[in-house]
Amino acid sequence: MNNWMRRIRAALPWVLLGTVSVVVTLLVMLPAAWIAPQFAKTTGGHVNMVDPQGSLWKGSAMLMLAAGSDPAGATLLPGRIEWTTAFWPLFTGHVRMTMRESDAMPDPVNVDATLRAATLTSGTIKVPASLLTGLGAPFNTLDLDGRVELSWTDWRTFGREAFGQLTVTLSDMSSRVSQVKPLGSYRVQMQAQGPNATFDLSTLKGPLLLNGHGMSQGGSMSFQGTASSTPEAHDNLAGLLNLLGRPSGPNTIALTFFR
Repeated sequence: MNNWMRRIRAALPWVLLGTVSVVVTLLVMLPAAWIAPQFAKTTGGHVNMVDPQGSLWKGSAMLMLAAGSDPAGATLLPGRIEWTTAFWPLFTGHVRMTMRESDAMPDPVNVDATLRAATLTSGTIKVPASLLTGLGAPFNTLDLDGRVELSWTDWRTFGREAFGQLTVTLSDMSSRVSQVKPLGSYRVQMQAQGPNATFDLSTLKGPLLLNGHGMSQGGSMSFQGTASSTPEAHDNLAGLLNLLGRPSGPNTIALTFFR
């Protein structure tokens, strides 16, 4: 072995060590701003990170939620979402993060993602009722106010398929187009089963009664339900009921949605 080969062999470990050090340094310094566009892309623009600070490993950002595709209807949550990312799982192809929202989601959730699948542990988050405006008509007309809470079971995704249950609880809702306050409290349950999902709307209490069932399949969505009122609130809610849909019977309005 000549002197040139001996020098290469002697220098090779130091070259490898230097390369690894540079890569590790770049990873450690990876800014939090790198996450924001990736997060928006993964969620289809419904969840966005605003004003990211810190790094990929430990940082924070404000969370902006958009119920619809129109960013004009987006809602900025109070407080900041904070995260920490484990370093060593990256070498096994896993991104493991612990996340919490300082005001709206005090209990942390964990994210474990690979190139093929992702899992979000169960959690709860409180959001402003104005988020519903992004769903379009009739929510943007009703201008609802009240308490909205989202809770979910462990949520798993495989490509475009999702598995899990999401529950939306709407408590003591009111509307600027009705003098009846509150209108009631409601629950929406979504069950994701691979490429399809089902939705169920039920009334927990209140003079405005809402019920229905819907499904999402093959990129299309449909919902059919009814809206009515308790007998003593019929006169006061007649105008609001007419805004929700077309009459389908005595004191009953048909709620239909197709997309």
